[in-house]
Amino acid sequence: MNEGDLQRFERVVLPHLDDAYTLARYLLRDEHDAQDVVQEASLRALRYFDGYSGGDARAWLLAIVRNCSLTWRKRRRVDDRTVPFEDTAPISTSDADAPDAAVVHASEQARVQQAIASLPDEFREVIVLREVQDLSYREIGDVVGVPIGTVMSRLARARKRLAVLLQIDAREAS
Repeated sequence: MNEGDLQRFERVVLPHLDDAYTLARYLLRDEHDAQDVVQEASLRALRYFDGYSGGDARAWLLAIVRNCSLTWRKRRRVDDRTVPFEDTAPISTSDADAPDAAVVHASEQARVQQAIASLPDEFREVIVLREVQDLSYREIGDVVGVPIGTVMSRLARARKRLAVLLQIDAREAS
């Protein structure tokens, strides 16, 4: 790979590493495995960057991360039911005098994370790509490798399951 291609790779692909890590973390539910998968996916992306024909680099990288995550799980035989997802991001509150609000927020956030983690893989990945990563239906279809109609169907089913798990009205969930 020449210097120009390397600079183009850094400019086009590397800004999406945080999104890649977030997706891997949701899919694998382990911080260290997610880091390893993102590193592996980045190396694959670099190795095959000459085949990248332009377009949405984020969706291209996330598709590689998804495929690496699936392969990683098969290789490691990760049992999704036994490894909880823990979000260690700090919780910021605008009012330092409201510790109760921070505790309630943390509890609700943990409840939502647990509900997402309990979804089957096909629903969890589309919910994460749409609601966390903010990808369009078309981009999700590119990442997951399914038609837009399937993306819409999976999202609807995932939202219904989340509504049941979180015990909220299905109209509120959408």
